[in-house]
Amino acid sequence: MNAPPDRDGGHLPIGIAAEMQDHLMAAINDLERLLTLLTDACETLTHRFHGASGHIHSLMKDPAFEASLPESKEVFQHLIQHLGGAVTALQFEDMANQLIVHTHLRLRNCSDTLANEAFGHDDDGCAVITAAPLRPNPVTQSEMDAGSVELF
Repeated sequence: MNAPPDRDGGHLPIGIAAEMQDHLMAAINDLERLLTLLTDACETLTHRFHGASGHIHSLMKDPAFEASLPESKEVFQHLIQHLGGAVTALQFEDMANQLIVHTHLRLRNCSDTLANEAFGHDDDGCAVITAAPLRPNPVTQSEMDAGSVELF
C-alpha cells in the first residue's frame, strides 16, 4: 500500500489518511443535511408568503372590507410589495444549492483521491474517484436584487 507523500517527502501514515478521509466524509454528510434543511425552509417560507399574499388579495376584493377602510388598498399594495421582496430574497436558495453541491463534489474528489492514494487498489480493481468540478466557482453573484419575477 502506498500512502500519499507528506510535506517532507515521506509518506502520510495510513491512520492519519483514514482519519482525514473520515473528516472529509463527515463534512460531505453535513453539507447534504444543510442542503436538505435549506430546501425545506425555503419551500415552507415560499408557501407561507404565497398564502399571505392570497389572503391579502381576498381582503382587497371584499367590498365590505374595502368600504370600511378606504386607504386599505394602498396599505395592502405596500404589504404585497414587502412580501414580494421577501420571496425575492429566498431566491438565494438556488445560489446556495449550487455552492453546496460544488463544495460537496470537491470534498468527495479529495476524499476519493486520498483513499485511493492511501489504501491503493483492492481485489476489485481501481477505485472510482468522483470527478472534481471543472469551474472554480459555480456562482459569481454575491447578492440578490429584486427582479421582474411575478410571484403573486
